[in-house]
Amino acid sequence: MRLWDITHPLSNTTAAWPGDTPYQFRLSWQIKEGSSVNVGHVTLSPHNGTHADAPFHYDDQGATMEQVNLSRYIGPALVVGLEGRTLIERADLLALDLVGVERLLVRTGSCPDLNHFHPDFTAFAPEAIQYLAEQGIRLIGTDAHSVDPAESKELPAHHACRTAGILIVENLNLAGVPEGRYELIALPLKLAGADASPIRAILRG
Repeated sequence: MRLWDITHPLSNTTAAWPGDTPYQFRLSWQIKEGSSVNVGHVTLSPHNGTHADAPFHYDDQGATMEQVNLSRYIGPALVVGLEGRTLIERADLLALDLVGVERLLVRTGSCPDLNHFHPDFTAFAPEAIQYLAEQGIRLIGTDAHSVDPAESKELPAHHACRTAGILIVENLNLAGVPEGRYELIALPLKLAGADASPIRAILRG
């Protein structure tokens, strides 16, 4: 059984969403400077890098990160490639075999690295989210920065997920992962009151 690490590394070169808090790591204590241990200091937005959105991110009444259903982040998942699109529409999904699938991970190829913000990334039409909900999908993962376009203020795809009870994972690293069925393990941190959390996402298959 092979293990696929589908998490982008977080580093001081990781690009943040424009205007958001960038990730920064530094050593507060260092052995080479006389301390008995190395101890780091981290500053970040919970949306830096590979992360899970809590419903509270787009709904004042939504669950915060410590309240989400952890079972959604563990279990069988389907990886599909839908490259070359600006917006994933319902029609793009009709040919997918989604029987028995609750977790769908979509490789768009639109964010090849996280050291740069890619404003023209592939997003989802709300009708596509609604279709996936009808097929039984309960978690959507994407290798793009968001399920909505960068310029969107209304966030229709996020709100379609809210209505359908679908959880969202963004900035996955799906490059080189063949299409197919896997076991997903992508647990968020138990951050009380938080709107998102970094995750370490892996596939087994």
